[in-house]
Amino acid sequence: MDLSTLVNRQIRLAQRPKGLPGPECWQRTEEPVSAPQEGGVLFQNLALSLDPAMRGWMNEGKSYIPPVEIGAVMRAGGIGRVIASANPGFAVGDLVSGGSGVQDYCLVPGDQVKRTGLVKIDPRMGSITQWLNVLGMPGMTGYWGLMDIGQPKAGETVVVSGAAGAVGQTVGQIAKIKGCRVVGIAGGPEKCNWVVQELGFDACIDYKSGSVKDGLKQHCPNGVDIYFDNVGGEILDAVLARINRKARIIICGAISQYNNTDGMVGPKNYLSLLVNRARMEGMVVFDYAPRYLEAIVEMAGYLKDGRMKSKEDVVRGTVDDFPATLLKLFRGENFGKLVLQLAD
Repeated sequence: MDLSTLVNRQIRLAQRPKGLPGPECWQRTEEPVSAPQEGGVLFQNLALSLDPAMRGWMNEGKSYIPPVEIGAVMRAGGIGRVIASANPGFAVGDLVSGGSGVQDYCLVPGDQVKRTGLVKIDPRMGSITQWLNVLGMPGMTGYWGLMDIGQPKAGETVVVSGAAGAVGQTVGQIAKIKGCRVVGIAGGPEKCNWVVQELGFDACIDYKSGSVKDGLKQHCPNGVDIYFDNVGGEILDAVLARINRKARIIICGAISQYNNTDGMVGPKNYLSLLVNRARMEGMVVFDYAPRYLEAIVEMAGYLKDGRMKSKEDVVRGTVDDFPATLLKLFRGENFGKLVLQLAD
């Protein structure tokens, strides 16, 4: 391939958002594509993962990962195909997963290959979109958050918010496989019906059309043993009021709070942790990177034998479509893992 003919379109962070990230937060740039130097790899992005965590990465301040710098290419995970390589571990044509950024092409220097998490993927284990979902970062988040922090036991009741989203669908299905009763919380009858009828959840509470408090009382009559929280806010408070003794609450995200201009609202019912000798613990998926393969092998087996399903909301477009597509997450418009597909 003649790299000199290629142009790399990129979306960069122009300013830090206040509330929802609007068009003013982004800058589109173009630059030529360069060949990799010793140890480096160049790949074309085929699909990008759009995740709620991106909103936090735009904020300035201390977090589990440095914020995206103003003027930098927006951080994103993706799946790509190697088009040039100066690294013996990667050949032209290999499918790879890693931190690619919102751009058409990603050049990874030799000393950054490990840091960006660049790895080859096997399409026989799952499709490209599944490698961004159940077999990717959302799946790893759901699996390790539930299994390592939640430590589910057969017969326990597990509640998961954002149940139809990327992380939630994995949590619920793994919990069912492990013998738990699973209650989801999602927005709208279509999503709720899907997680019950297709994913096998025992019940799902529609937070848009009824009371979460009443729904928990109905569907969790014996209380909640594990809560996997993706939304925060009032729903977290409602679940805290129903937890059992020695309950485990996994704090994965708080999408209901990310765009608040007055600051995040914390839980009011936190004393329920004291009364019930319960534990609430945050989790960051990157901490489990050395163990990803364990979860990938297990869940690829579930996909193959039909015990697990993987739903992706795929938007076909270009990097120019990234700003508008990202907003689907915060409006609750996505149904499944949100993916921006750039190329076949």
